[in-house]
Amino acid sequence: MGRYLIRRLLQMIPVFFGATLLIFLMVNVMGDPVAGLCGERRCDPATAAQLKREFGLDRPVWRQYLTYLGNLFSGDFGTAFNGQRVTELMSTAFPVTLRLTLVAIVFEVVIGVTLGVLTGLRRGRWLDTSALLVTLVVISVPTFVTGLVLQLLLGLKWGIIAPAVSTAARFDELIVPGLVLAALSLAYVTRLTRTSLAENRSADYVRTAIAKGLPRHRVITRHLLRNSLIPVVTFIGTDIGTLMGGAIVTERIFNIHGVGFQLYQGILRQNTQTVVGFVTVLVLVFLLANLLVDLLYAVLDPRIRYG
Repeated sequence: MGRYLIRRLLQMIPVFFGATLLIFLMVNVMGDPVAGLCGERRCDPATAAQLKREFGLDRPVWRQYLTYLGNLFSGDFGTAFNGQRVTELMSTAFPVTLRLTLVAIVFEVVIGVTLGVLTGLRRGRWLDTSALLVTLVVISVPTFVTGLVLQLLLGLKWGIIAPAVSTAARFDELIVPGLVLAALSLAYVTRLTRTSLAENRSADYVRTAIAKGLPRHRVITRHLLRNSLIPVVTFIGTDIGTLMGGAIVTERIFNIHGVGFQLYQGILRQNTQTVVGFVTVLVLVFLLANLLVDLLYAVLDPRIRYG
C-alpha cells in the first residue's frame, strides 16, 4: 500500500502541471483582461501599458506561467484586478462551497444509494418502476429549471425557505440549494447502484453465500453491497470536484457567494488571476478525491491489493 501511495502521488505531479498549464493557456486567450478594467471605453495606450506592466501581462505567456508557479509554491495565488488577494477570496468562497458540496454529497449517498439498493433488490416492482421514472425526469430537467422552480415554490409562494441564502450560508440554509446541486448526480447514483446490485445478485459468490445458509442481511451487506458499491464510489469521488466547480448555476440562483460565484465574476470581468487560482485548487481537489477513491477500493473489495 505504501509503495502504491507513493507511486500515485508521483503520478499526480505531471497531471497537476499539465492541467494548470492548459488552464493558464486557455484563460489567457479569453480576451484582453486590461480592456475589461476600463469599462465600456477603451483604455488609452499609456494606461493599458501601465496596467499590463503592473500585473505582469506584458511578458510572454510562458514567463507568466513560470512566475505563477513560483508564487503558487510560496502560497501566493496572485492579486485580482480590484487589488484584493486571491487567497482572501478563497478564504471566504471555499468554506461556503465546501458546506454546499457536503450537503449535496449527503443527499447523494443517503438518498441515492438507499434508493438504488431498494430498487436493485426489488427489480421490476412498482418501487423500481417509479424510481426509474422519477430519475429519468430529474436527468431530463436542467439544473437551472429545478432551482428556479423550487425557489419560486418554497421561497416565494409558500415561504418555507428564504429565496436567497444569507452571507453566513449556514447548513440549514443550504439544504434546498444542496438538493438542487445534487439532483442530477443523485439520479445517476440511484441508477448506477440499482444496475450494479442487480448484476451482482446472480454472481457465483452470492449464490455460494446463500447456499451456505448465511442470513439474507449478511449476504446483502457483507458480500453483495460491498462489491456493488465500487462503481458508485468511483462516481461519487469524481463528482466531488464536479459539484464544487459546477455550482455556478446553483450559487447564482440562490445568491451564494462561493466558488461558482467567484468563477463567474472572474470570467465575466476577464480576471485571469482569480480564474486560474480557483481552478488550480479545484484540480487539486479532483486529484485528491481520485486518490481517496482508489484507496477505498481495497476497503470495499478484499480481493484488491496494492503492491
